[in-house]
Amino acid sequence: MKITQRLKAVGPGAMVAAAFIGPGTVTTASVTGAEFGYALLWTIAFSIVATIVLQEMSARLGLVSGEGLGEALRERFDNQLVEYVSVFLVVGAIGVGTAAYEAGNILGGAAGLATITGIDSTVWGVLMGLVAGTLLYTGRYELIEGALVGLVAVMALSFVASAALIGPDLGAIAAGFVPGVPAGSRYLITGLIGTTIVGYNLFLHASNVQERWNGPADIGRSRVDTVLSITVGGVITLTIMVTAAAAFEPGTRIGDVGRMAEQLRPIAGPYAELFFSVGLFAAGFTSATTAPLAGAWATTGALGWDSDLRSTEFRAVWGTILGVGVLSVLLGGSPVEIIVFAQVVNGILLPIVAVFLIYAMNQEDLLGTYTNDSVANALGAIVTVIVVWLGVRTLLDVAGVL
Repeated sequence: MKITQRLKAVGPGAMVAAAFIGPGTVTTASVTGAEFGYALLWTIAFSIVATIVLQEMSARLGLVSGEGLGEALRERFDNQLVEYVSVFLVVGAIGVGTAAYEAGNILGGAAGLATITGIDSTVWGVLMGLVAGTLLYTGRYELIEGALVGLVAVMALSFVASAALIGPDLGAIAAGFVPGVPAGSRYLITGLIGTTIVGYNLFLHASNVQERWNGPADIGRSRVDTVLSITVGGVITLTIMVTAAAAFEPGTRIGDVGRMAEQLRPIAGPYAELFFSVGLFAAGFTSATTAPLAGAWATTGALGWDSDLRSTEFRAVWGTILGVGVLSVLLGGSPVEIIVFAQVVNGILLPIVAVFLIYAMNQEDLLGTYTNDSVANALGAIVTVIVVWLGVRTLLDVAGVL
């Protein structure tokens, strides 16, 4: 496939990248880089590979079955009790997760605009919510996808430029890809994985590929899109951590991600501050749009409601999630605390969704010859086991057992 053809295939996967490169990514990667330097870059490399594995399954499920992940899961169980419990877990996890992320998305994006303009972040937060709501209300998938792909490009340019201006240590970057777990870093490792392997993106991807392509014949295009888009998203995350690692002494604790942009000014000049702030805004807006979209596809699919972008049920779900985010802006709160907490919760809940996905990918009556092969199952199992382990370790940490 030629380069131009590969670029034309970009779309649904870029929306996934737009979803996971939110203020949560910016915040958690910045906090980690400032506190532990380059030591945890390997975590992002693992997350990129793991995300590609799971998102490829999700996209394949949508293209072959013509169903969203929520719909496929609802129809897989003969036992009504098991079906109800499964639907409750999925809707609960995705609904709570997207609502939690939405608060952080809007607060984080507003912080970026506040740094640039000096206007209070509450004003920008409300405006962001209104613009995102208007975009979603159009119900035009091509318009939504195009806007998000453009903003992902803006993010990539902004954060790469910020990292270049700060002048990172290339030798330390290389050493950061050697796995290691510094004392006190487990909480942030789980958070970093949670910024990339996002449960609700599995629902988003299974549905949005159906808006772009028409079936199994397009699996090849979808895979190119998935690998390329998620790799770009991972590189963005790397540049954010590298920027923080180069800007601050190890052990620095960041209390406000908006303040981090301001702190770059005396180190690398006003352009570094501007680029970082623009990237933070773009990250917030893209995620503030994709989180409600993913939540709506997951919820309507699991409950058997109409999943059309213009249906009343679909609009009601994304409107509720978006409303929670705007309300959080009006009530105030700490962006860093909200966002990092949401990342960790996602890291704990993700295994539930991953197990559901792998189960669905092995149903021949659903996928025929496109079910997982042994390699895909092995990779999926490895990813799931690792995120389960990290989630359990985090819970034990929080409980004071470890």
